Amino acid sequence: MTSQSLALPVDLRIDGGLTAYLQAANAAPILTAEEEHALALRYRDDDDLEAARQLVLSHLRYVVRVARGFKGYGLPQADLIQEGNIGLMKAVKNFDPMRGVRLVSFAVHWIRAEIYDFILQNWRIVKVATTKAQRKLFFNLRKNRKRLGWMTKQEVDDLAAKLDVKAETVMQMEGRMSGADTSFDGDDNSDSEDAYVAPAGFLPDMRYNPEQLVTDADSTTQRDTNLSAALATLDERSRDIVTRRWLEENKPTLHELADEYGVSAERIRQIEKKAMMTMKGILTD
Repeated sequence: MTSQSLALPVDLRIDGGLTAYLQAANAAPILTAEEEHALALRYRDDDDLEAARQLVLSHLRYVVRVARGFKGYGLPQADLIQEGNIGLMKAVKNFDPMRGVRLVSFAVHWIRAEIYDFILQNWRIVKVATTKAQRKLFFNLRKNRKRLGWMTKQEVDDLAAKLDVKAETVMQMEGRMSGADTSFDGDDNSDSEDAYVAPAGFLPDMRYNPEQLVTDADSTTQRDTNLSAALATLDERSRDIVTRRWLEENKPTLHELADEYGVSAERIRQIEKKAMMTMKGILTD
């Protein structure tokens, strides 16, 4: 399988609205086991991207179904579906038709994995779960809680026994999930001696420290030099995409750049990702 298979020519935009997208996804034909097997073989053996496109389109309805199960996290449904679509495309790329299982059974794990990562990265500014065990507890706790609000001791004990973790671990995760995001700077306008002092209030003001000013100036100059050198290693199209997407004030969307270059938004995203990885390797050397 060549690297070309990484760029599936499937337009999964939800620009026309979520309702229209759901109608289009549900209207896609459902493949029989024989049709799915034949398409998977064409993609695996011949890098047939049209076969991959048909496999993806026929399973969009399953992505929607999985994404609906995560609507309780306060994130846009369209974003959850979009992340699930990425998982579906990865599943199609890694699917082995000779295993004797249907694609939907294989893909559901890839779809959920992408949505899981998206939720953990966006549900809170401060991450509530970083280790594998914490991530498992986070989703199980959300699913098994009987009601909103703080849990009773009996509920904590029952849930800890059900999930095979310590009660203290459940309470710690409960606190992370229930606690609101607070500002580091806070509001220091109150004259009361008992007013809450934000963490930033305990830090010294280093803005006018001469040593700090010189250090910052040197760092800025070095950073700009390194950034210019890294950009110079990119081809013209990649450099233009990275510059406009990350360095300009009025940043174009992926779809705007896709229309300009006559390619799909997914292709622009791939070019941008590859360019950023190239630059990262140079900047970290």
